[in-house]
Amino acid sequence: MGKLKKVPKFKSEKEEFEFWSTHDSTEYVDYSRAKGVLLPNLKPSTKTISLRLPESLIKHLKVLANKRDVPYQSLLKMFLIERVKEEIRH
Repeated sequence: MGKLKKVPKFKSEKEEFEFWSTHDSTEYVDYSRAKGVLLPNLKPSTKTISLRLPESLIKHLKVLANKRDVPYQSLLKMFLIERVKEEIRH
């Protein structure tokens, strides 16, 4: 690998973003020396959505959630995650 270019100093995050959007990082960083990193407390980004559900389904979710002592929205997320994982496996 040839000599790496020096990463410039940036005045702002915006300036840095613009720089990396138009430059090849492999000219500045030797990725063969990179080390893996674990971020165990990093929470995934979430997005709020609006979802219309039948009232009877919400009532059933609340009953099931109450048995598990979790909020029904959390139980719904758990069910969705399980089902998506199942679908991905097949």
